[in-house]
Amino acid sequence: MNASPWPVEIRLKSADKVLEIDFDSGETFRLPAEYLRVESPSAEVQGHVPSQKQIVAGRRHVGILAVEPVGNYAIRIKFDDLHDTGIYSWTYLYELGRVQEKRWSTYLAELDKRGLSREPRRHG
Repeated sequence: MNASPWPVEIRLKSADKVLEIDFDSGETFRLPAEYLRVESPSAEVQGHVPSQKQIVAGRRHVGILAVEPVGNYAIRIKFDDLHDTGIYSWTYLYELGRVQEKRWSTYLAELDKRGLSREPRRHG
């Protein structure tokens, strides 16, 4: 068996705004679009070192327009807020699934600490 987790099936549930991934370990993760967006592996979100990580607010309603393969090691997710620069490796997606509860609660705490919201800003 591979040392690295390998996806067996990836399903985009557009109506639910969820990406479901079955791994060869037998684990299945349901990753909401909002979670994937705010944890994007892009430099725009992650920065170049951990201290540069950005907190992305206002993405409660974000959806996924498309999922595209990148070689045989990753996918690119195109979000409906037009963000599409992150390359989600199988290892990163597996990690996001394994630590989803902890990462999500950390994200919510950071929003609260900074006075930010999951809701999009209203214009006008």
